[in-house]
Amino acid sequence: MQDLSSLYAFLVVGGLLSITPGPNMIYVISRSITQGRRAGLTSLGGVVVGYLFYMFGAAFGITAFFKTQPHAAQILSACGAVYMGWLGWNAIRPGGRSPLEIREQLPREHAGKLFAMGATTSLLNPKLALIFLTLLPQFIDETQGRVLEQSLFYGGLLIAMFAGVNAGMAIFSGSMANFLARKPAWLLAQRLLMGITLLALSAEMAIQAMG
Repeated sequence: MQDLSSLYAFLVVGGLLSITPGPNMIYVISRSITQGRRAGLTSLGGVVVGYLFYMFGAAFGITAFFKTQPHAAQILSACGAVYMGWLGWNAIRPGGRSPLEIREQLPREHAGKLFAMGATTSLLNPKLALIFLTLLPQFIDETQGRVLEQSLFYGGLLIAMFAGVNAGMAIFSGSMANFLARKPAWLLAQRLLMGITLLALSAEMAIQAMG
């Protein structure tokens, strides 16, 4: 059984990452705004294929890494610190943009192509690999053993959060975009809060790596 404090911490961090704009979220929202909720959800189905690919790849890779490297946790904490810091900076930097500010019109596509394009967008997103490879090890207790099982457990939770947030975006993106267009201060506040939290997480990972 996973330690409850680690589980709660993972849910907080995973929740923040799930609402961080990225290529997958932008694609799903674009399709929803342009072609409707069903198109957005179909596209999300393809995106989940990429989530699963990177989750299994990371889980097996992390397991092998822990077995071969004596300082695996510190190395991955350092990588995680750098990546979370980069995400935090991109959230607060001047000129940042919310995916709900999208205005481009995409051509209408049939369901099969929407699914395939969603999968392609996800599989060609190297940020997913970085998220799974740098985040999961922070919450794995190698002293308990079962590193692969722990990796799959946390990876599954992360996918559930990503998919849940993107499904919500697909369903409500049209109304949210119209609302937030009239409330630009809300978009700025959300980006600043997210960025500061991610930078704090980056600092904590850096301290762990040096410990």
